[in-house]
Amino acid sequence: MTSGDSAQPPRRVDRAGIVIAALLAALAAVLVWDARGLQSAAMYGMGPEVMPVVVASGLALLAVGNFIDALRGNLPPRESTGPVPVFLILVGLALLIAIIGFGGGFILATSALFVTTSAAFGRRAVLVDSAIALVMSTLIYLAFDRLLTLSLPAGPLERLL
Repeated sequence: MTSGDSAQPPRRVDRAGIVIAALLAALAAVLVWDARGLQSAAMYGMGPEVMPVVVASGLALLAVGNFIDALRGNLPPRESTGPVPVFLILVGLALLIAIIGFGGGFILATSALFVTTSAAFGRRAVLVDSAIALVMSTLIYLAFDRLLTLSLPAGPLERLL
């Protein structure tokens, strides 16, 4: 065998990657379809239907790229994992909904989601992650509330700002 020969097996089509690409494309289509039903109150410029279309465009690009890589067999190998990370992210989403639903506001809800997601990815620095989450979500809240004049769910922390 010469140094130019490679002993790599031929790449196979990644079926899971194709399914993921199809799901991304379906989600993009649902977003565009749903955005068509939004009523624009703006007399000129962009209305509320623009942002879902922008997000859908990004999802469509991801779907196309994922589909091409899945056909070529270029997707990275997936690690086998337990259900704990998925459970932590689901707990974070449930906390997000519950905190907003009970009047806790955007900052606390987003911070809870951030901390549980970072724990799902293996970080164990809960106090540091909580501080980072509070600062980031406060800055995001201020950007939306003060700069863009868009309202986000308000709770006790938001009323202090």
